[in-house]
Amino acid sequence: MRVKAEQLAQHLARGLQPLYTVYGDEPLLALEAADMIRASARSAGYTEREIHTVEARFGWNDLLSAGDNLSLFGSLRLSDIRIPSGKPGLEGGKTLQAYCARLPADTITLITLPKLDRQSTNAKWFGALEAAGVVVAVNPVTIDQLPRWIGTRLAAQNLQADQQTLRFLTERVEGNLLAAEQEIRKLALLFPPGNITFADVREAVLDVARYDVFKLSDALLAGDVPRLIRMLDGLRNEGESPVLILWTLTRELRILTRIKAGQASGQPAAKLMRDAGVWESRQALVDRALTRVSLAALTQALHDAAAIDRTIKGLQSGDVWDALGELALKIAPPIQSVHRPATRQ
Repeated sequence: MRVKAEQLAQHLARGLQPLYTVYGDEPLLALEAADMIRASARSAGYTEREIHTVEARFGWNDLLSAGDNLSLFGSLRLSDIRIPSGKPGLEGGKTLQAYCARLPADTITLITLPKLDRQSTNAKWFGALEAAGVVVAVNPVTIDQLPRWIGTRLAAQNLQADQQTLRFLTERVEGNLLAAEQEIRKLALLFPPGNITFADVREAVLDVARYDVFKLSDALLAGDVPRLIRMLDGLRNEGESPVLILWTLTRELRILTRIKAGQASGQPAAKLMRDAGVWESRQALVDRALTRVSLAALTQALHDAAAIDRTIKGLQSGDVWDALGELALKIAPPIQSVHRPATRQ
């Protein structure tokens, strides 16, 4: 059984299930979902708690034994199983299937995992988890969804903000939900319930953006030029190595070039994306970029990337950061009146 993270509270209010699996790559939302399950279990009398963290040489037989043993205090028990790698392995997979086939009595089991690939979600052990209990997939909040997400979180603190303020907060946290939550809580401490103005927020909010070089890919593929420029400036000011940025951009260029060339020869886009290792969740972004650029432009961009590599190595002169910006804009064509933020000192 699958339950969306945003529906979990309503689901728990109707009663607890013996097994919950929470997985996803958004730490704040995954933690909140798991905490919600733990709190519901405590309220229902599951006061004893066992934590099993699956690491190297983890004793899977001990997990089965713990499930078979009665509680030391005769109380209801929460078994908290954490698999940080998301890969239980052959032995672990078989153990999880056996565990699901005979869930321990008087026990609620919570299993937490990171983001899983398709191979893992299609594995027998994951199918057993889904068949025996409730699976909660924690999906990331996209940059387009973030203003609304922030607005909802502000409302939970009895605060309201207009769209300009929500966009400002979105830019400052740059997709970092943990940072966004911290800022929202800070605003709740600083201001009384009601409307908060853009001027108030601008003065109160720190620049908590953590510019992730790998998020450049999303801005690049989406053609989001203002965000792309802002991220490049942020990475430059934070001292990020241009080598990693060039690698990130070049990787996307090669994927786009490979798919574009395949399309030109009549191959289906879906197969080309699978062969290129494009995640299903990112295929719409890749498709958007493919409709925007030609094969010739992609080929030229790869030549430009090679020139930037020579500049980084000192084999030719030039401003590396300007060249990186120009390279990015070949794939995310500039729109009118794009304002480049001033470089922070």
